[in-house]
Amino acid sequence: MSTESEIRGIVSRYTRAADRRDGEALAKLFEADAVVEVHHRGPDGDELLGTLSGGAQIAAAMSTAMAPHPPLGWSHHTTYDHLVSVDGDEASIETQFITFDVVGTPKPEGGWPLGTFGAQGTIKPIESGYYRFAFRRTDGVWRVRHLGVIHDIPYVF
Repeated sequence: MSTESEIRGIVSRYTRAADRRDGEALAKLFEADAVVEVHHRGPDGDELLGTLSGGAQIAAAMSTAMAPHPPLGWSHHTTYDHLVSVDGDEASIETQFITFDVVGTPKPEGGWPLGTFGAQGTIKPIESGYYRFAFRRTDGVWRVRHLGVIHDIPYVF
């Protein structure tokens, strides 16, 4: 597997852990002293909203700071336009993201009405922006050492 594929794979595992609100799985992707900075891209440049330091704090934020999913609810993070750079044991990726809020319609007690067809529920975009990951390879394993999350719209952290 190429280094670029490994780096993209870590981003994919990050988004899946975020969707599951699985702080433990997410923390395994980070170095023990990694830093996450959350920003809002405003008219005067990026505004730092908050910082998470270390795997334990990053895991706790993912597991508890994000609202739990409602019944039949889920979030779905997508990333695209990956720009990967590799220099020896250092690497980075900048990628755009959109997060969707997915909520299914409960099946009626008597079953779906005659003629009902297809997906039942709503899907709406709730956030977008950029992820800027910096990685380091130690003992052959790539881990996130820094993550900048830059939101396009105001974000409360």
